[in-house]
Amino acid sequence: MSHATAPPPGSRSLQKLRTRQALLDAALALLEEKSLGSLGLREVTRAAGVTPSAFYRHFTGPAELGVALVEETLDGLHSMISTVLAETRGKHREAERAHRAVEAIARHVRAHPAHIRFVIRERHGSVRLVREAIGAQLRRFADEVAAEYASQPAGRGWSEDDLRMLGGVYVDQMVMTASGFLDAADDEHPEAAVGRVAAEARRRLRLIGLGRHHWPG
Repeated sequence: MSHATAPPPGSRSLQKLRTRQALLDAALALLEEKSLGSLGLREVTRAAGVTPSAFYRHFTGPAELGVALVEETLDGLHSMISTVLAETRGKHREAERAHRAVEAIARHVRAHPAHIRFVIRERHGSVRLVREAIGAQLRRFADEVAAEYASQPAGRGWSEDDLRMLGGVYVDQMVMTASGFLDAADDEHPEAAVGRVAAEARRRLRLIGLGRHHWPG
């Protein structure tokens, strides 16, 4: 999921990046069956095909690896939703904004189901460092949503607390939508289930949007 420019082929830096990514991929595969708190360093390195000493050249332990997975998961979704917000400004574009946001979440879940499942599970998991990383990422996301709405005419006169609350409501709904898409993929009739999740999510986002225009401030 990384979008960084790759070092030249055959370089030491490229090999380091490949080893780091192999560790992340191996951990993510193992985390489909267990929580981060029960993940052992040696099973990760064995799955990645590297030595334990190689692990410590990239991470101080499983918790730091988990934080890297959080960043890998949420950075992409964050970028997609920020683009939707920026491209759908205006009072009369609430329905379009809701539709495009839900589509962006659906695409991200389809492309990275294991990443999304990891973040949703570990948001309230036993590893404090990872919980804090997820919380920080979601708060940053909520702050950016709040700033976007504060720049619009309908946001004038809103207090900072109310704007942060609004941003948090949107982000919580997006997390709930991602979780719904994950569950729908396992349904007996996944296409129909995904359609129901998308329709409900669009309705909820439109409801939040309507409420925003009538909030007393």
